[in-house]
Amino acid sequence: MDIEAGDALVERIKPLAKSTNRAGSMGGLGGFGALFDLKAAGFADPVLISSTDGVGTKLRLAIEAGIHGHVGVDLVAMCVNDLVVQGGEPLFFLDYFATGKLEVEQAAEVVSGIAEGCRQAGCALVGGETAEMPGMYHGGDYDLAGFSVGAAERGALLPRDVAAGDVLIGLASSGVHSNGFSLVRRIIEASGVALTAPAPFAPGQTLAEALLVPTRIYVKSVLALHKAGLLKAAAHITGGGLPGNLPRVLPDGVAAEVQAGAWPLPPVFPWLARAGGVAEAEMLKVFNCGLGMVVVVAEADAARAIALLTEAGESAFRVGRLIPGGAGEAEVAMQGSLSL
Repeated sequence: MDIEAGDALVERIKPLAKSTNRAGSMGGLGGFGALFDLKAAGFADPVLISSTDGVGTKLRLAIEAGIHGHVGVDLVAMCVNDLVVQGGEPLFFLDYFATGKLEVEQAAEVVSGIAEGCRQAGCALVGGETAEMPGMYHGGDYDLAGFSVGAAERGALLPRDVAAGDVLIGLASSGVHSNGFSLVRRIIEASGVALTAPAPFAPGQTLAEALLVPTRIYVKSVLALHKAGLLKAAAHITGGGLPGNLPRVLPDGVAAEVQAGAWPLPPVFPWLARAGGVAEAEMLKVFNCGLGMVVVVAEADAARAIALLTEAGESAFRVGRLIPGGAGEAEVAMQGSLSL
């Protein structure tokens, strides 16, 4: 390990970490472990919720394009969006950054994105690990992993009271987010469009810039819905898409009916479908297809929930409902077409 480079990186990221401090934070970077005071954070009878994730092969595009800050936001998003769907408020975050030879500017750009993601989620960046591993990574390659811990009051865990007749509200994604990039990279190769070329679906951006738009962080808006007493369940739409993630929050005997076309489709998805010759069913399994989060509310609360989410900055759409479901039936039934 280049000790001088490591020390230089720590000095660069100390103010970034400090900018994410929140109620409950104790101490700063440099200790052997990080402390957090749940009582100071306002919890009376908390249950801890933890999550870990990475960014996947989206990193390959970031490395090839030399755009590193956005994947830091992605890293936080992939963890904290998984916490909030269980009713958890993200409290703190740690990262793992591994590379063959530490490049301080590159690493600082990544951590700057991580700090931005933590600020968006309202959680503290309390530490991490930077590993220099010659022979394991080559050139400017690096890998990322993230770890987040949140908490919820014992009686506020999700899902709760989900039943047929409830309404599905979809929250717009910012694009591809952080899943399906192995397929994205194959489509790029087949299309012949260079990463530095203008994006065919995003005027004013290169292909790399358009595809590296970071994952949207839904924490504050979804928590606001939960604290208002309106939220029954929420599903983070990641790998597996709507068919693979909605069933994770549905009880036995309940299925989802989703109306395709009930939300605007970001132009990146029709381009991927056409350029790669990808069928709609496969698109729905691999990508979020424009919805990064789906929440479940009672029919009587739907209008109020959409208004609250809109006020919180989300683009929210009524996209379907829950229906009775029996054994052997599809848990997610798509009605209509996405018009890819």
